[in-house]
Amino acid sequence: MFGSPASAAPTGEAGALPAVDTAALTASARAVLNTAPVVTAPADAAWTVDVPVVTAETPPPPPPVKAKVKAVSRSTTRAAAATTATADVSSAAVPQSVNGNAVLEIAARYVGTPYLSGGTTPAGFDCSGFTSYVYAQLGITLPRTSSGQKAAGTIVSRADAQPGDLIWSPGHISIYAGGNEQIDSPRPGKTIQFRAIWQSSPVFIRVG
Repeated sequence: MFGSPASAAPTGEAGALPAVDTAALTASARAVLNTAPVVTAPADAAWTVDVPVVTAETPPPPPPVKAKVKAVSRSTTRAAAATTATADVSSAAVPQSVNGNAVLEIAARYVGTPYLSGGTTPAGFDCSGFTSYVYAQLGITLPRTSSGQKAAGTIVSRADAQPGDLIWSPGHISIYAGGNEQIDSPRPGKTIQFRAIWQSSPVFIRVG
């Protein structure tokens, strides 16, 4: 037979947990505390903190920055050459006849401008494009071609030619600079320049 439930029930309030002996559980901890050394600090104790020494070092200079080169078009380069042509004239071999001569003073501004087939502006000139442009600055309109410009003036002898007159030869035209000099836009790959008259039979043309 099973025992009576009443005899197995714990004493006290029904459902309560059994009592725990805390003294027994904490006995070992108390024993450790009782044997631990006592640590004390005087009331006037001074506290110090070790601060590491910090030394400031100057950083090395940054590496040099390479300038970016902006690509420019050929037309931009030609325009820049025309803009700086006046400065280039001072270092070029310029005849004395340029001084005070309106045609040659204008022409000399474009020394260094590249030859351009069909060119009629400071971005690039061919031979007749150059002469017509120079004379246009003085209010004189010349035909577009070298043969047309030959017919636009009066032929004079070489002995009577004056600086600023035109020099014509088959397929080419330039501006007389006095003596044995001329200024022209020669051919592809070359630039406007003062140079010796190379034509074997030059024809001098007085315009106006």
